[in-house]
Amino acid sequence: MSDQGNGGSKLEGKLEKMDGHPFFVFSKPYMDFIGKGKIFGLIYFVLAIINLIIPFAVIYKTIDSGIFRGLPAKYVFAIILSWLIIAFASWIGFQIWWIRRKKVTDTTSFEFIATTSFSEILQTFGEWLGSFIGIIGAGVGIIALIFLGNEASYLFSMIGLDFMNFGPLVIIIGPIIGFFIIILTRFFAEQLRLFASLVNNTKDIAAKLKNN
Repeated sequence: MSDQGNGGSKLEGKLEKMDGHPFFVFSKPYMDFIGKGKIFGLIYFVLAIINLIIPFAVIYKTIDSGIFRGLPAKYVFAIILSWLIIAFASWIGFQIWWIRRKKVTDTTSFEFIATTSFSEILQTFGEWLGSFIGIIGAGVGIIALIFLGNEASYLFSMIGLDFMNFGPLVIIIGPIIGFFIIILTRFFAEQLRLFASLVNNTKDIAAKLKNN
């Protein structure tokens, strides 16, 4: 029994010595990246970059579709001005994701990193989507109404935003939808944080009672 015990101790000692070998620890930076919640910061970075790409993707799709050929001047002006509104909304979206990415580092001190970080992402996503729809709905809607009048509904289809094709009513509907998206996502995000806080406080109370 003692020989087996000594053999086990020796094997354990050898394995412990191997812990510091580069072959066994080269993945530690990656483990820290996913274990400490830093991976959530990557989501903010990617979505911030996507917002910078959106205006170029829209104008590329618009030009590639060939709709500029033979279009009356009023349509061309409306599309150009609408693109400027989309570029502005995308720049606001970039700032929302870029600035809020710093909040991920603040949540890594909590025990429930995934829950807290997801709630922050959900809230930021709602703020971005609500702002995006509100700005584009009101901005492009006004441009469409001024330049195209009764034909305003065609503009959203031309720039690839068919889901916002409510006609002139989009000037009102867009900001309203955006407002409720921001409110609802923030509500659900706060419920997640409340749940994590309750569980954490309950655990602390239980630990104090046990020590007493």
